[in-house]
Amino acid sequence: MESGAGAVPRGPAALAAGARPGRRAAARGVKLIGATAHYVTAELDAGPTIEQDIVRVDHRSSPDDLRELGRHVERAVLARAVGWHLEDRVIVHENRTIVFS
Repeated sequence: MESGAGAVPRGPAALAAGARPGRRAAARGVKLIGATAHYVTAELDAGPTIEQDIVRVDHRSSPDDLRELGRHVERAVLARAVGWHLEDRVIVHENRTIVFS
């Protein structure tokens, strides 16, 4: 693994929307809620991606539904990424990852 690529954070894809992403996402009619797990680098959210996933939502999803779905997908993505890292199934090369199944 390259130096600087050690910790594995996770975050919702809607995080960039700012405060109250569930409300903002519902108001904009988003169709997908997602999460990414990546290695930490000096630049915010720029580390090599280990895992990503999405959940499809629709107009019936309330802000609370979106928040709960987001938490669920975050947990799943983080669990897979950490597991793969601990099992030495991830190789980092030139800010990209190779994940072995």
